[in-house]
Amino acid sequence: MRSILLVPFLLLAAPALAQQEDSQIWFQANGQVPLDDNLRLTLEGIMRWSDRQDGLFHTEIGGIVSTKIADNVEIGFGYRHVGAHGGSTADDEDRLRQHIVVTLGRFTTRLRVDERFHPDGDEIGFRIRPLVRYSHPVGSKGYALFAVHESFFMANDTDWGQRAGYDRVRHTLGVTVPMAKGISADIGYLNQYRFARNGGRAQMDHAFSYQITLALGGGKKPKPEEE
Repeated sequence: MRSILLVPFLLLAAPALAQQEDSQIWFQANGQVPLDDNLRLTLEGIMRWSDRQDGLFHTEIGGIVSTKIADNVEIGFGYRHVGAHGGSTADDEDRLRQHIVVTLGRFTTRLRVDERFHPDGDEIGFRIRPLVRYSHPVGSKGYALFAVHESFFMANDTDWGQRAGYDRVRHTLGVTVPMAKGISADIGYLNQYRFARNGGRAQMDHAFSYQITLALGGGKKPKPEEE
């Protein structure tokens, strides 16, 4: 009888035991520089802090050059260096990336492809990252509510540990806040779920996300850049 009574509690506890959770802070700063009417350079810096990984555990620095090929279509090519710190068990890596961004009214879609170069092997890891963002203006002063979905698909196996398959999903809810002419901030809650793969446990990350963007030259409205 005691075993039967315990069954509901075991079922409720199973999801918590199956995954580990972490509280994090994500910060990103972007500087956008126009090179001509349709060509733009974006410089990016990222820092992330984690409870489970003893503070600062992840940094990224790099940039991307983007150009319009139609009024609502943009393509880009860029590079990032990724650094691991503190309690992180990851290694540093270099990434090349390409994207195509299509804007349809209040919706923005982006397809990004990463090429990952890792110090522990010679093979290149290919990663596919589709994203969709919805922005809802609030008032006439540049404020907006937004929601973002992004999925991560590993396209191949590598000798240094990448495994093909659906790796993780991110959802963000937040508000865009105009700070000054040409400066805006995206402030919100980011939830990242990494699936249990290759014998590891699933993990859910709860992150406070703060992203500030400075658009230089002309004072145009900054374009949000998702990590």
